[in-house]
Amino acid sequence: MRAFARRHQRGQSLVEFTLILPIILAMAFSIAEFGVAYGTNMTLIEATREGARVGAVLGNGANSLGCTGATGAASVDPQVILAVERAIESPGSGITLAKVDWIDIYKANASGGEASYNRWTPSPGSGPVICGITLDFTQGAVNWAASTRTSVLPSDSLGVLIQFHYTLFTPLSAVTGLFGTRDITMVDSTVMDLEP
Repeated sequence: MRAFARRHQRGQSLVEFTLILPIILAMAFSIAEFGVAYGTNMTLIEATREGARVGAVLGNGANSLGCTGATGAASVDPQVILAVERAIESPGSGITLAKVDWIDIYKANASGGEASYNRWTPSPGSGPVICGITLDFTQGAVNWAASTRTSVLPSDSLGVLIQFHYTLFTPLSAVTGLFGTRDITMVDSTVMDLEP
C-alpha cells in the first residue's frame, strides 16, 4: 500500500508541475521582455535628449560644437542627427536603425507639439557626411530651416522626436502574434529652448 501511495504522490507532483510550469515560464519571459524593452526605451530617451541638446546649443548655426568645419545653418540638423545616431548605436542600446521609422527635428509649439518639422528617415550609409562620419539618415523636406531659428528671447524651442518599432524576442511574440502584433511602437521626444 505504501508503494502505491508513493507512486501516487509522484504522479500528483508531476501533474502539478506541468500545470504550473507554463505560468512560471510566462512570468519569466514577461520579466525578460519588459527589462529589455525598458532598456531600449531608456536609450530612445537618451537619444532624443542628446539630439535636442545639440540642437539647442547650435541654434541657427552661429554657434559651434567643436566639430571642425561644421559651421553654419546647413550643418545644424546633420549634427543633431549625428548625436542621435551615436546614442542609438551605443553598446547595448537594443535599437537597430532598420526599425527606426523616422527622426523629426521640429519647432515646438507652446504645448511641446510639432509646429513644423524636418523629417529624417533611415538610409544606411547614404546620408550627408558630418564631422568625417557618413550619416545613416537622409533628410526629406525642410519645413523649418535652421537659418530661421532664433535664440533671442522669446527663443524658439527645438524638439527631437524618434519613432521606433521594438520587436518582441521571447516566445511571448508567438502569443502576441495571434492578436496581430509582434512589434511595439515606441515614441519619445525631448524639447529644449535654443541657447542664447
